[in-house]
Amino acid sequence: MKLLATLILFTLTLAATAAETTASDTVDVQHVLDAYHAAVVSHDGARLAALFLPTGGTWLNVLSDEAYAAARARSPDAVKVRVGSYADFARLVSTAKASFNPTHTQMQISSDGTIASVYFDFVFFIDGKEQNRGSEAWQLVKGSEGWRIAAISYSSYPH
Repeated sequence: MKLLATLILFTLTLAATAAETTASDTVDVQHVLDAYHAAVVSHDGARLAALFLPTGGTWLNVLSDEAYAAARARSPDAVKVRVGSYADFARLVSTAKASFNPTHTQMQISSDGTIASVYFDFVFFIDGKEQNRGSEAWQLVKGSEGWRIAAISYSSYPH
């Protein structure tokens, strides 16, 4: 019985900690950006997923013309615009053994306090080596529980 009570207390503590983290992660757009980076680097797929609207989000990866031509040379069925999901990315972040480090520069944030857009250049490093680069655009909305990412679209110039 004592073990059961300890397990229940531990579970409630974890849930409360996760809720507090999500609340501080989504207080403003910059916190969402910082939490996204921290979640990817630390392989915390649950924290990453909590930054997104739970349903209805968009995740688009658009290959550059050069990357698309190379992909078509390898496979005639290659697509230029790939539709994905934050859930797939969060799963990858959670299960990957390699170290990830997305870097963001030239960041531009526009907001009216209820909706926001963020545009920036990125370089995605895996195990310290550049794997992809491009530009990224996010759409965010401020709901009753803070800011959430509604959509991500990014250009892809893989190496």
